[in-house]
Amino acid sequence: ASAGPGGDRGRRERELDALSALGITNLRIMAGSEGPDSEPWRVVPSLQTAPGVYNPELLDGLDFLLAEMNERDLRAVMCLTNFWHWSGGMAQYVSWNGGGPIPYPPPEPGGDWDTYQDYASDFYSNEDAKEDFRSHVVLLIDRENPYTGTRYGDDPTILAWELANEPRGFHNNEPAFNVWIDETAAFIKSLDDNHLVTTGCEGDTPWPAWNGLDFVANHDGACIDYATVHIWPENWGWYDPADPETTFAPALANACAYFADHVGAAAAVLVKPVVLEEFGLARDGGSYDPGSTVSWRDAFLGAMFDEVYESALSGGPCGGDNFWSWAGEGWPREPYGGYWEVGDPWIGDPPHERQGWYSVYDADTTTLSLLASHAADMASLIPPTSVDSPGEDAHGDRGRLDVYPSPARGPVTILARPSIGCSGAYVEIVDVRGRLVWNTRVESREAEFSWPDGGDRSPVVPSGVYLVIMRTPRGSLFRKFVYLSGSH
Repeated sequence: ASAGPGGDRGRRERELDALSALGITNLRIMAGSEGPDSEPWRVVPSLQTAPGVYNPELLDGLDFLLAEMNERDLRAVMCLTNFWHWSGGMAQYVSWNGGGPIPYPPPEPGGDWDTYQDYASDFYSNEDAKEDFRSHVVLLIDRENPYTGTRYGDDPTILAWELANEPRGFHNNEPAFNVWIDETAAFIKSLDDNHLVTTGCEGDTPWPAWNGLDFVANHDGACIDYATVHIWPENWGWYDPADPETTFAPALANACAYFADHVGAAAAVLVKPVVLEEFGLARDGGSYDPGSTVSWRDAFLGAMFDEVYESALSGGPCGGDNFWSWAGEGWPREPYGGYWEVGDPWIGDPPHERQGWYSVYDADTTTLSLLASHAADMASLIPPTSVDSPGEDAHGDRGRLDVYPSPARGPVTILARPSIGCSGAYVEIVDVRGRLVWNTRVESREAEFSWPDGGDRSPVVPSGVYLVIMRTPRGSLFRKFVYLSGSH
């Protein structure tokens, strides 16, 4: 979304349109990245180049992204920093405040993951590092978006503030980690009582004591509004893409059990919602080629989508999910499987991981079908809404507009009832880019239409999200629905 180096606003528009057309409504985005840009294995350029010093083009990009998301009815989870090094994160705050050079993990030659985690977890005990982070939080919450004139703390585009991506206490600093969670959540709430706050934690992982994680303790604070869970079968040693026939079934069983354990704790102990906000699988055979197949990935995503949907359908605590990760039209450079370098396309894999590992491309048609179907299933759980006329005397009301079913795997029914004495009403259907795909005049007090009706006026349209608009002299009513074509 930046107008500067590394940005591509044309692609940004196309990617948001593509996501919206699939019925996706929530994006988890980085709202903090730390420099300097000379460090290795980083997303660059960074948002905060030094403590309290910001790249104006990146801040403008964040403003612009939120404004464009709002136009498409997309909502953001704003991830404020990172336990991992690929955006600077907590390690960079430590380095800025007396920690010395960052001991980067693999693929840095000689790097060690435990040594890195030991270093990054010092953040929770470094008062100056924490203060620098709080200053970043204040800057964002109080920032006025020049494109909308809205303070971030008042912006309905933002669903939640997330403390960090996968924060861990590690086994050497877990008590300070839990104190930091609760103090920081309360600090955010003191500045902004309009938005949710969550942690960004993974759950217990297979090694909770070593990683300094405790799902209940990490989420039981009064200012944490919902819990988060991540599931990584290959990273956790459950799944081998070179041997899926042997390893996939037990890996999936482990994933479902992990999900069930955390959903159960969210319901019975925390009494809070939970979001499955990271999960993915490698392409078939462990290939990094965007043209390779994704049958095992689709099987895994589909199974986890079913787990989320069944929890929500049954009144359980799971409220949604964010798969990892969207690459869209961005493909890695050849030969595939290398690491990201400045000038390479942005895809779904961070710079220290082999490019193409977990990325979902807009050419992965089977996966896109799964995403659209799952988004439609989740949307179907939201009760339909309508605006009712206040009475037959019509004191300035705009009438009533209903559209059902949604999602629709066939024609939708549109019920239009303009307010009493209101002539000249029209009903339109537009796509996510605002392009008119159908319209008609309402000739009676109450009219019912079917779309598409199979006649000459019904174009062949792709699956996606559409907006029905009833325009009258007293104002307009809007209804959104998800349409799935015969290909799904």
